[in-house]
Amino acid sequence: MHYTLITFILFLAALVYFKIADVYNIIDKPNHRSAHTEITIRGGGVLFWFAALFYFAQHSDAYYLFFTGITIVSMVSFWDDIQSLPNKIRILAHFSAISLLFYNLNVFEILPWWGILLTYIAAIGIINAYNFMDGINGMTGLYTIVVLGSLWYVNHYVFEFIDGTFIIYPILASIVFLFFNYRKRAKCFAGDVGSISIAFWIIYLILKLILNTESLVWLLFLGVYGVETVATILHRIYLKENIFEAHRWHLYQVLSNGYKMQHRLVSFLYAFLQMVISTIVITMHTILNDFILFAIVLVPLLLLYCVKFYLLKKILY
Repeated sequence: MHYTLITFILFLAALVYFKIADVYNIIDKPNHRSAHTEITIRGGGVLFWFAALFYFAQHSDAYYLFFTGITIVSMVSFWDDIQSLPNKIRILAHFSAISLLFYNLNVFEILPWWGILLTYIAAIGIINAYNFMDGINGMTGLYTIVVLGSLWYVNHYVFEFIDGTFIIYPILASIVFLFFNYRKRAKCFAGDVGSISIAFWIIYLILKLILNTESLVWLLFLGVYGVETVATILHRIYLKENIFEAHRWHLYQVLSNGYKMQHRLVSFLYAFLQMVISTIVITMHTILNDFILFAIVLVPLLLLYCVKFYLLKKILY
């Protein structure tokens, strides 16, 4: 009953936001680099911040630093959705919010200086990966449900590292968001406020799990996004492009734009692939050491990503 009520409130929050977005013209207009062709409400991912607010209202003592951090990135990202901000402001907001997260999880006390530096790089990388991959209907919502579902399963059946409700709230927000987004013609897009706020939430969960189990293998819960993002950045560097500008070099963009695959199907395939990987990780993490498990997952993902170059060759030549 409690979760049903939260879902209903999130649904109402979405409808209220759509009215506000209509009045203040908070929309996404397609351009030559867009995967969509119609004007759509932007910022529907604000639901993830509302989910954090509802959870914080009930657990304020333990999660005030997390809520402060997600509020910082959500506010700056929402502002950026409305009016583009300089990179330095976004980076400062991300760095400040992640620092609060690190302080909450005692990262500054647990890790050496080089470990803290690498964790900052990884956290910033995950935020940007989530933002880069938020380009077609259903991608962010479906992938997020798979990642959070994997974390919930680990927490419930393998190793309890956090209050399970803290994982369920963003799952409910994802379900409500998908109701409006996982359509041929989406009612709304997540916007930076959605992709970055849920990335921040996932960083908190995965980092907490890593620190509690002393294993990096849980990073593979983001394996699909990670491989695609890093490989695409390397591809763009090879092409001597500005990696901070919009582009169409992601595999999902080649499939949806170049080969005209239905966006919802592409998003489903990405989520399904991550679900397979997460299942392998959960099943094998006690049998294989981390290095072997990373190799088993990452090598096939890299090979699969290389299919993009074959597809591009057929399109371009």
